[in-house]
Amino acid sequence: MRESSSEAPTDSDSLAGSLLLAHPALKEATFRRTAILLSNHDSEGAMGVVLNRPLGRVLSELGGDFVLGPLAGVPLFCGGPVEPQQLLLCAWRPQEDGEGFRLFFGISAERAAELVGEDNVHLRAFLGYAGWTGGQLEGELERETWVVADLVPDLLTQKPDETLWRHVLGGLDPEWKLLAGEPDDPGRN
Repeated sequence: MRESSSEAPTDSDSLAGSLLLAHPALKEATFRRTAILLSNHDSEGAMGVVLNRPLGRVLSELGGDFVLGPLAGVPLFCGGPVEPQQLLLCAWRPQEDGEGFRLFFGISAERAAELVGEDNVHLRAFLGYAGWTGGQLEGELERETWVVADLVPDLLTQKPDETLWRHVLGGLDPEWKLLAGEPDDPGRN
């Protein structure tokens, strides 16, 4: 696990490109058992999208140009509680060496349409995002609200629900695996 500090992050301290995994003890409904991809993290704050809150809808259901366009079938997710009416289009392409991803975050509909037909490109649409003001995320990290993890190679092939959170958290070490597998009702052990 990475160390954190309440001081403003420098470029080398930035967690952009990392996953924030909700600590198993976090019971607050908005972020409970979430996996958030951080796209930005600096002294001004942080921003990311929740990867595992699918809405069970596709872009065509929003109407407008999406109904019959090339993005009609792009899955729609709840990206977070900030500006829940704002639509963010994101795409990922795994690196050829399998060691990471190229992230296209907050791209235009035109750029997303260009990426639709490309091999190994995964597109998702998010309503809203998760955001923190300067120093806020660092404070939450000090209180152990979040567990920071690197992107895992099979991130985009995992089922995008609570299973994703369990998979990534459980892959960090055996203790996290045990905590990620705890049932909601301890009487069910």
